[in-house]
Amino acid sequence: MLRPFRPEIPGHPLHVIQRGRLRAACFFGEEDCVAYLNWLGRYAARFGCSVHAYVLMGNHVHLLLTPSRAGGVAGLMRSLGERYARYIDEAHHRDGALWEERFEAVPVHVGRYVLSCMRYIELNPVRARVVARPGQYRWSSFRANALGQDDALLTPHSFYCALGRSIESRRAAYRALFQNKAPAAPSHRAQVRVTTRGP
Repeated sequence: MLRPFRPEIPGHPLHVIQRGRLRAACFFGEEDCVAYLNWLGRYAARFGCSVHAYVLMGNHVHLLLTPSRAGGVAGLMRSLGERYARYIDEAHHRDGALWEERFEAVPVHVGRYVLSCMRYIELNPVRARVVARPGQYRWSSFRANALGQDDALLTPHSFYCALGRSIESRRAAYRALFQNKAPAAPSHRAQVRVTTRGP
């Protein structure tokens, strides 16, 4: 059974990570990514969670979520994980657990750490050397947050909105965060690694 790593506080964002069991693959093709994102949107609405950033990697998922009520993220991740696992079993004729027993959730302090966490999430494909630039990766929120691609799944966080008065000025300011190859906030990156993977 999936259970949160940290308690939820309504209105406070969480960096959620869910991994395939034994680090095995959980996405096997584009249709799987499409299905996961569709159900993510459906269950986020049902459980009152805003999605600010995401990336789907081969064997894990990163999400930045803000619950509007206690238990929202736990309900979302439980329902999404179970529904997607059933889909994978049926579509790929497999059996056995798809996910690790619990997802991991790190509270994100508001302020610059929200933007730092978004950047950390959307740079995953670059760090993994899947692509050279984040805009080349289809299965993340970068194209929406930085380039304006339509993505009904996303709800802009207030700190993202504060980047500029117009939509384009926000996007330009957000893109500027990715120009430096060094991490935007090393302390947050270290916190993510230590909290979710252990020392």
